[in-house]
Amino acid sequence: MGSARARYLVYFQYLGTGFNGVAAVRGAQRAVGVQNFLEEAAERLNSVEPVKFTISSRTDAGVHALSNAAHLDVLRRPGLPPFSAQVLAEALNTHLRHPAIRVVKAFRVPDDFHARFAATSRTYLYRLATGCLRPGQLSLFERNLCWALRADSLDVTAMREAAGHLLGTHDFSAFQSAGSTAQSSVRTLRHISVFPSPASPFVLPEESRKLQFWSLEFESQSFLYRQVGSALVLRGRGCGGAKAPAADWALGSQVRRMTAVLVAVGLGALAPTQVKAILESRDPLGKHQKCVAPAHGLFLKSVLYRDLGPASNLGCPVGPAAWSQR
Repeated sequence: MGSARARYLVYFQYLGTGFNGVAAVRGAQRAVGVQNFLEEAAERLNSVEPVKFTISSRTDAGVHALSNAAHLDVLRRPGLPPFSAQVLAEALNTHLRHPAIRVVKAFRVPDDFHARFAATSRTYLYRLATGCLRPGQLSLFERNLCWALRADSLDVTAMREAAGHLLGTHDFSAFQSAGSTAQSSVRTLRHISVFPSPASPFVLPEESRKLQFWSLEFESQSFLYRQVGSALVLRGRGCGGAKAPAADWALGSQVRRMTAVLVAVGLGALAPTQVKAILESRDPLGKHQKCVAPAHGLFLKSVLYRDLGPASNLGCPVGPAAWSQR
């Protein structure tokens, strides 16, 4: 009996603080990616060939994921059947050495399935907090999970009007890094929303009265992403306020740049109609579109596939029998 090769799709989540993004960092560098730990855990599966994770969605250093996805192949020794998807997920979790990473669910998928190219939808969530007038005012447990703004409030009506200019199919060159090698900067933004979030359970009651949490949500099949070294990572008041050069490398994702511009609208530094002008300029070097919202407020919320439900619904299969949890 020959060796049994099986391809799996795994959903996983992580707190991005302390990671150099999701992608593996190769070589003797001190930086490490989430993928490094996943592949280290996969070594314990005793596959005949090294197990490599093909990540669906790149995320920047410091960005979190409620649900990212990847595919991997496991080739067991002759005579051994493929792992069931449940056993694979449990084994990876057992051998993961980092407490900030968790495999949520796994599925058997066809041998030609590709986690990146088969994705039909990606949704990102960005969290903001207003009313943080002093450093240290935000709860310790929220500091790496949202962008703390000194402003008392945001003009959400103006932000929603500005967001409307970004909806649909456009050339998003203005929201990518200068010198990007992307073959096309045309993307279709299917959904964008700005809405108040419930009070954080990690903030004391006497503090929560002064703070308001907000969420921005973006959905598309794919977003522009490129590592850049000249972005300005914002602190405090947005494009019109204090900013500092990004430490080391800043990863200038389209979502973080759009967030920075929408926050500038909410703070009154930009008018909603200026967002349309920025988009139509296709100029990534403009004053406002060079700004990048801090990484730690961003979450990859979901990655969807045509024949699978979202991981938030435990990835319940709704399509071909080949997509199996057995």
